[in-house]
Amino acid sequence: MLDTVSAFLAEYGGLLFEGTGSTIIMVLIPTAISYVIGLALGVVLYLTAPGSLRPIPALNAVLGWVVNILRSFPFIVLMVFIIPFTRLIMGTGSGILGTIPPLVLSASPFIARMIEQSLAEVPRESVEAVEACGASTPRIVFSALLPEALPSIVRGVAVVLISVLGYTAIAGAVGAGGLGDIAIRYGYYRYQSDVMLAAVIILVVIVQVIQSLCDFLARKSDHRSAHS
Repeated sequence: MLDTVSAFLAEYGGLLFEGTGSTIIMVLIPTAISYVIGLALGVVLYLTAPGSLRPIPALNAVLGWVVNILRSFPFIVLMVFIIPFTRLIMGTGSGILGTIPPLVLSASPFIARMIEQSLAEVPRESVEAVEACGASTPRIVFSALLPEALPSIVRGVAVVLISVLGYTAIAGAVGAGGLGDIAIRYGYYRYQSDVMLAAVIILVVIVQVIQSLCDFLARKSDHRSAHS
């Protein structure tokens, strides 16, 4: 058994290690960019909603419409649809660089809605207390809304990271690299189920690590549980 595992790692260990690294890069970089965009969009969607702190129904409706359209695109369709745009800004439509624009466009509207929902869960009295002190809108956002919504936002990070991880596997099917590419190339085209199984196991481990880490950080950031 050990000899079989050693032989397998000797032949495919380097490939799986490289694929894991590529997958992690394809998850972390687009997610980080998406959170910058999605956080801004989510805050604006919350603030401009009817009955919210700074209601601007027209702006809210337009932003909501754009977000909903982007969310309606299946990832594989979006990835192929924007290949000319991807090539224009990244210089290539394939590989790790080629996955960044479609991943960002897929994740950003999803994040925006999650941020909006997290902010909507903040107790109104927490916001009113800061607002009564004459705080500006940015001060309200950074002093009351985001800190109170932080546990919910952190839990949402796990959902986003795991979703983007799934998108990278889909991207691998069209030559983007990473573990998805390895699973398809070796498991489907070459009938090497052991390589595909190894890639799937690594993906499962990554998901478990993401979920456990985000759950831990969410508990640490929740001042309500810290004082209970």
